[in-house]
Amino acid sequence: MKVYRKKIEIKSSSSVELIDITEKVEEVVGNSGVREGTVLIYSPHTSAGIFINHNEPMLLQDFARVLHRLSPIDDRYSHDLFELARKNKSDGRSNGHSHCKTMLVGISETVPIEKGHMMITEKQNIFMAEMDGARTRGVVIQVMGL
Repeated sequence: MKVYRKKIEIKSSSSVELIDITEKVEEVVGNSGVREGTVLIYSPHTSAGIFINHNEPMLLQDFARVLHRLSPIDDRYSHDLFELARKNKSDGRSNGHSHCKTMLVGISETVPIEKGHMMITEKQNIFMAEMDGARTRGVVIQVMGL
């Protein structure tokens, strides 16, 4: 079995942003040489996630609205007081809401590969969900198979 891993960088430009990374993942799968197997798309962050859904602008607005409703930025989060409780210096971001949003989305997806291509439909896209932007994030793509 072959294992091919690549870390890609994704730049966000707003605090909550859903970024389509499907083409970047397809490129990594193609470069891996794996014909039959799986690809893992993983966010090694606690305030940025990975999910699969339809890339339709109004639907993406709906997703962002639902995330905001379930974990609003102006709610009280104990995590936002961590610098006081632990006497640590904050990086200036009160981001308890970001961690909660990421918990709802999740941090990885696994997709089967058949004949060298991901088995996703034309209505499925892979997204990195930035919950604490704007910043640059690393996303790990690991392709495994034959």
